[in-house]
Amino acid sequence: MSSLVQSDEQLFHQILGETLEVLDDTGVSYALMGGIAASALAGRRCTHDIDVFVKVEDADLVVEALAAHGFRTEKTDTRWIYKGFKDNVMVDVIFRSSGPICFDDEMYNRSTLVPFNGRLVRTMGPEDLFVVKALVLNEHTLGLDDHCMRHLNDLLNLIRTHEMDWDYLIQRSRIGPKRVLGLLLYAQSLDLLVPNHVIRIMADALEICGEGRP
Repeated sequence: MSSLVQSDEQLFHQILGETLEVLDDTGVSYALMGGIAASALAGRRCTHDIDVFVKVEDADLVVEALAAHGFRTEKTDTRWIYKGFKDNVMVDVIFRSSGPICFDDEMYNRSTLVPFNGRLVRTMGPEDLFVVKALVLNEHTLGLDDHCMRHLNDLLNLIRTHEMDWDYLIQRSRIGPKRVLGLLLYAQSLDLLVPNHVIRIMADALEICGEGRP
């Protein structure tokens, strides 16, 4: 590993530490998502930004706190995301994900502290991360091969490495049941442990709602 790569990685983790300090100082509920959460929960992979999921009502407070600690900030899209920048590291402050999915108390209560590069970080629980990542896959992301493959690998690794709370995942997937069911079937086709009763429950729910018809 070159000294440049080492320096970039050290800088990323330094900015991560500063970001977490800012978040903890604000006292808001949050959880990391994106590449850091996937790496911490489902196996190390490359990530270059910091994705933070917060409640809609806390987004302004968080971005203002980042600005007060030397981050350059912008309210990129008031429908779902603000950004902070420091030393070429980007922090995405996300308050409405695909679906749309908003961060709530139940999601926070199911978040988990996991090791990441020698520190404990709070990430979304594996079930919530699975649903969010499943809904991120769409006609736009599927056109980006590397991006798409990272999401698919993250989804499969979550099932491979965690004993999922299937009842909770079914509950959360009500926002995008077809997408989640399709990915669970794909995982099952690869002999990953997805119980048949989960597939049946989700398929039956689609039939009841009339969504299972051609």
